[in-house]
Amino acid sequence: MIRAALALALLPLTQASTAEPALPHASAAEPVVSRLAFGSCCRQARPIPIFDAVASFKPGVWVWMGDNIYGDTTDMEEMAAKYATLSSHKTYAALRRECTVIGTWDDHDYGENDAGKEYPKRAASQQCFLDFLKVPADHPRREQQGVYTSHTFGAGDRQLKVLLLDTRFHRDPPGPDGDILGEAQWRWLKGELRGSTAQVHLLVSSIQLVASDHRFEKWANFPTAKKRLMALLAQPDAPPVTVLSGDRHRGEISVEKSTLPYPLYDITSSSLNQPLGGGEKEVNRHRVGENFGGANFGTLEIDWDTAPPTLQFALRDEAGAVVRSVEIQQGR
Repeated sequence: MIRAALALALLPLTQASTAEPALPHASAAEPVVSRLAFGSCCRQARPIPIFDAVASFKPGVWVWMGDNIYGDTTDMEEMAAKYATLSSHKTYAALRRECTVIGTWDDHDYGENDAGKEYPKRAASQQCFLDFLKVPADHPRREQQGVYTSHTFGAGDRQLKVLLLDTRFHRDPPGPDGDILGEAQWRWLKGELRGSTAQVHLLVSSIQLVASDHRFEKWANFPTAKKRLMALLAQPDAPPVTVLSGDRHRGEISVEKSTLPYPLYDITSSSLNQPLGGGEKEVNRHRVGENFGGANFGTLEIDWDTAPPTLQFALRDEAGAVVRSVEIQQGR
């Protein structure tokens, strides 16, 4: 069941392998998480003061949602050097020492603007990305095609599951029949949803799922793939999810109320240090309130003492102040 009550702060405003991959997921023995933060679109060569505010929030988990650096290269030494630049930022290094860091990628850290499976260095780029996240050399994620994975935190009736999609490695060109995930990832996602025992589920997509009116990258550019994903989420054995997305260089909250048995929220947080500003007039029929054009990161606070758990999502500015928020109750 999902029940939602809004509390908006309207401040100024190659082909996939045919072999079944090992399921890439983390152990369920991780600590209970009540505070999580997320963000996207980070220019590694610029100052990143917003990480001071992220650290002050004291999240148990930080989620990278894509464009974590601006690599845009087929030279993997250059790519690795750009990741090293980000890792050397004192504010990010301090955050990493205090919380678990997980994530997925988008086009610029994948290697090329708007690229999909045609990008020639995707396998090598995957290893650079996993090096950045400090994924062990023997982890199944090193062997599969794509960086998708899941992480489960907590135990018993206080489990949070984060499903990280890869919207790049297997992506076709946009079009009516274009795919995004590839068959191996579709099978993995179905199994992760069907077999989950968690109470709270976050589905991380580097591009927006719910917003469909703008001209930029989004699931709506792949209507068959989007329909397939919504049908999967609508299955009786699939738990309710909340989508986290990035990419747009502005933050907003969107909701789709007519397709699934519950309102599907998409919390978009972007950018950490290069916001576009403006954009308030951009059409989004699913948007709740106004969008936010300043630097921002997203947060989630979970109240595990309610039944079902209460989720307080927020978009926060560079000082850590809440600029948009929504409260959701999510449970199987």
